Amino acid sequence: MATVNTHSTERRHLLDRRSGALRNTRAGAMGLNVADWIAMVLLIVGGLNWGLIGLFDFNLVASLFGPMTPISRLVYGLVGLAGLYAIYLCIRLARMPGR
Repeated sequence: MATVNTHSTERRHLLDRRSGALRNTRAGAMGLNVADWIAMVLLIVGGLNWGLIGLFDFNLVASLFGPMTPISRLVYGLVGLAGLYAIYLCIRLARMPGR
């Protein structure tokens, strides 16, 4: 009577499932599109700016573009919009199948 080694068979199927799940994601890591990446970059800029303000009392955006000039106000506005968009992005990623 022949026996089947179920341990190695189960492991092989598990690896197939993992690799299939990675291939099914849209645009690579976590399914992020261009708008998602732009929002993430803006959030990083805003977070670093707030960190510099909190730690060193240094406003990077104001030092680059001037205090409350139209360009600096635009940067602040875009960072705020990116924060709102991140709420939508978190909800969308939480509803992705397989998570």
